[in-house]
Amino acid sequence: MTDLDTMSRHLGQGLLAHPLGVNLGAVGLAGSPTRGEDDGPFLDGLRRAVELGANLFDAADSYGAGRAERMLGRLLREYPDQTFLISSKVGKIRGSAPHAYADRHIHHQLQQTLENLYAEELDLYTLDSWDFGPQDRYLGTAIDQMHTLREVGAIKAIGMRGPYTPAEATPAERAACAERFLHLFRLIRPNVIWTRCNALTPTITLEGEDLFAFTARHGVGVILAAPKALGLRNALAPAGAEKAPCGLESLYARFGDTPGTLTRLALLSGVQRAGHCATVVGFTSEAQLEESFGSLSGPVLTAVELRLLDDAYARVRAQMHPKPKERLAAGTGL
Repeated sequence: MTDLDTMSRHLGQGLLAHPLGVNLGAVGLAGSPTRGEDDGPFLDGLRRAVELGANLFDAADSYGAGRAERMLGRLLREYPDQTFLISSKVGKIRGSAPHAYADRHIHHQLQQTLENLYAEELDLYTLDSWDFGPQDRYLGTAIDQMHTLREVGAIKAIGMRGPYTPAEATPAERAACAERFLHLFRLIRPNVIWTRCNALTPTITLEGEDLFAFTARHGVGVILAAPKALGLRNALAPAGAEKAPCGLESLYARFGDTPGTLTRLALLSGVQRAGHCATVVGFTSEAQLEESFGSLSGPVLTAVELRLLDDAYARVRAQMHPKPKERLAAGTGL
């Protein structure tokens, strides 16, 4: 085993996680084998994740309209003597309430989540949206509910969505995203930031720092939600492409081009960034989980190799997403 196999990540509030966890977002997605009524294949995947060392399981009340939580609850009952770190989210399902964060709706959704999980408390509860109504009408209500739930022991840690924009976002859009995040961060005072992870997405600067340095300075943990392994590979080298995108040649020259290499590098680039950060991976098959967790069994990346990855991804981003001015000229015929 390498250090990555055994080193727990401290996410704050006493939450210790294996470097890789599992995201259940594939439940209910169109085209997913878990969309039907047969939960067996998905449960087999969760059991395999436990065998591979996972202890962090990341769900949401919106994943399959609660189905992901119910399947996770079945898994927890199968392992009563093991300690897992269970994460869920609120903010996408409104129900009959005027807004997903209105009045006591967060409290009501948590009660349903705990019932789905057959649990008495939740390790991490994340505000899954930055939409708090017109003029942030329900922001104060949401903050009060989350802090009350933590004070009474219903949840151990408060999470919030991190800053994220599509790769093609303009500098102004990224700056606006950072400003909005910082405003909410100061008011919510979360223990953990949950954010989507894409190696091809430009970094958003927060008070002159990247997300890892910013959260470390504030004593806040980070959960990176990576796409399933196949998605990582296809994002960097689409199926059917005649050749790899310009910029990846340096990675192949350094690390080889065996199957799974790009997946391993993309996952390690997130896992190794900081000791207060864990990554959760999605899956639709046991084989994808085995590929993802197998990424930790090889040698870790050196600082030089991490910089090589950053440079390669930056070159690919520049190729795949031209500067806004160039896109405008192409679209207007100028």
